[in-house]
Amino acid sequence: MTTIRLTDGIVKDDVLVVGLASKVGKSAKASFQIESGDLPFDTKPLLQALSDLGATGKADEVIKVAGITTRLIIFTGLGKVSSSYDSEVLRRAAGAAARSLAGHASATFALPAKDLRSLSAIAEGAGLGSYLFDSFRGSTKDAQKSPLKNITLFSLLAPTPAAKDAAHSAEVIATYTHLVRDLINTPPSHLTPESFCAAISDAVKVAGGASVGLKVSVMNESQLKSKGFGGITAVGQGSINPPRFLNITYTPKGATPQKKYAFVGKGITFDTGGLALKPALGMEAMKSDMSGAAAVCAATIAIALLKLPVAIETWAPLAENMVSENATRPSDVITIYGGKTVEVLNPDAEGRLVLADALVKAQETSDLDGIIDVATLTGAQVVALGTRTSAVMTNNEDFSATFLRATEIAGESFWPMPLPVELRSSLDSPVADMANIGDRMGGMLVAGLFLKEFVSEDLPWLHLDIAGPAFNEGAPHGYTPVGGTGIALRSLVELARGQ
Repeated sequence: MTTIRLTDGIVKDDVLVVGLASKVGKSAKASFQIESGDLPFDTKPLLQALSDLGATGKADEVIKVAGITTRLIIFTGLGKVSSSYDSEVLRRAAGAAARSLAGHASATFALPAKDLRSLSAIAEGAGLGSYLFDSFRGSTKDAQKSPLKNITLFSLLAPTPAAKDAAHSAEVIATYTHLVRDLINTPPSHLTPESFCAAISDAVKVAGGASVGLKVSVMNESQLKSKGFGGITAVGQGSINPPRFLNITYTPKGATPQKKYAFVGKGITFDTGGLALKPALGMEAMKSDMSGAAAVCAATIAIALLKLPVAIETWAPLAENMVSENATRPSDVITIYGGKTVEVLNPDAEGRLVLADALVKAQETSDLDGIIDVATLTGAQVVALGTRTSAVMTNNEDFSATFLRATEIAGESFWPMPLPVELRSSLDSPVADMANIGDRMGGMLVAGLFLKEFVSEDLPWLHLDIAGPAFNEGAPHGYTPVGGTGIALRSLVELARGQ
């Protein structure tokens, strides 16, 4: 765990992180501006050295030079000079610097934070960038450089209670984003529906369990079958690792909840496609198909530790979609919890089946103000929005607008997508209430329309498709490592914070 603290006094660390921004004069000749926030800093001796090193000040650029009052100075790119830097620019710059400091125990960050929101972003970025997953390394484990353990933010806001709260919040968010990443990165040989439940139960205990308002319960395969959870049962029946249904309840201690939300997260611990077997190329990334479940569970724990005055009912339907003589066949008809029947035309469209069960169950909680499902649901999402922007679909535009404001504050990229009524008929089935797939064109929207069938029209609902951004198969960038990213956790926490 990385510790985040504040100071407005003497810099005691050997490593100092400051910003570097580019500016262009009338001659179009590039020059630089060092941005050290509230920390007085003599820039003249360093500008020529930075020029000699080919510095540009662009985002994700990190340059290290020997310091005078500190052993090492890290310059992290902020892009173009600005009188007020965007919070996400600061968050990413701090994250890039933190990633580059693996192997160092501590560092002080002096970046231009003019307000509490900027300071919080820097703290989050530094914490999120200080990540390493080495649980399964053997002979090469000792060669891995440990991430920063101690992060200090230099700011004149340091003595204020609000700044201290922001640092604590950033520490919690980084810790539980790291948990999401760890779960996603864990290989399917070790992460099954059962071990996922064990990991979350352990995390709840470490957080304080009932003392912070958290309770956990788990349904096993026998209970799921006897109680009519046909979607989770059908998807998981082909695997030797049986399905589970995890529930976390958060009730704030000593406060009346101002809102009550249900979170639902897709938890396919590995997805072969079942009897619609996926091609081998890229199947290894299907260990990330439980990203939604990890995000909603970890977000709930974070919300509890931040003592936010909301009630949360979280559901994680967990299954492994495998090929065997017991696997669900194309054209099988299953009964979702609540009674609706579905013809399974494609066993690889399994996420919507487990989510359907969970959505219906979640609505048994009374007086909900909204329900949100989070899922790596469709490849069509990546085609439409790429690998860094997630989709939002809804039956309530006001709820969607509230969430999108939360994503802007959190620094996560989401984009609203429609649910065109004309695509609904493509889900019709000649033998069941509906089919699990429809038109291929607009597949992300069709999947959203499928889920919409299991949500009451008068209950505000959001469907978040995070298929691309949940797992980074490219190069690391900003505070984002290779592998699991932890997308959606920060936005869910910010939604709860803003109520």
